[in-house]
Amino acid sequence: MGKAFITVAWLLFLAMLTWGFSRWLAEQNNPNQEVQSTRVNGTPSVVLKRNRQGHYVANGKINGQAVTFLVDTGATDVAVPLNWAKRLNLSAKGRAVSIQTANGVITAYRVTLDRVQLGAISQREVRAVIIPSKSQEVLLGMSFLKRLEWTQKQNRLMIHQPQ
Repeated sequence: MGKAFITVAWLLFLAMLTWGFSRWLAEQNNPNQEVQSTRVNGTPSVVLKRNRQGHYVANGKINGQAVTFLVDTGATDVAVPLNWAKRLNLSAKGRAVSIQTANGVITAYRVTLDRVQLGAISQREVRAVIIPSKSQEVLLGMSFLKRLEWTQKQNRLMIHQPQ
């Protein structure tokens, strides 16, 4: 009985240690699990922390469903990887377009997202492309960001939705 109790205690300790370490790793990649939202003069603003790799990764929503965004000012549109598109029930049957990526030219499919939300900032009818990728993040490109004001100071990105 004593050995079984010690074995169970060790297994629980290792499970808790594994769980804590995995949460710590997730926080290192996405320090914006809970996006900080405020209102400035009645309009929504968010502040994002930069991750250890120097990127701004944050949780948000597309059409009301949770996604993980990677802010990418070099992306023309919001770029939804195919694996995310399937989870979001987006059809890859939009108009085929060729787009230039860091890995060369790929075929993507143009779609319009009903709603994109980052913290308190929300936009409707956002242009996007579905890309043949299995990335863990949706690229939050300029089709969303161009309607916003944003500044970077040190390790923070402040995004404000003008009236």
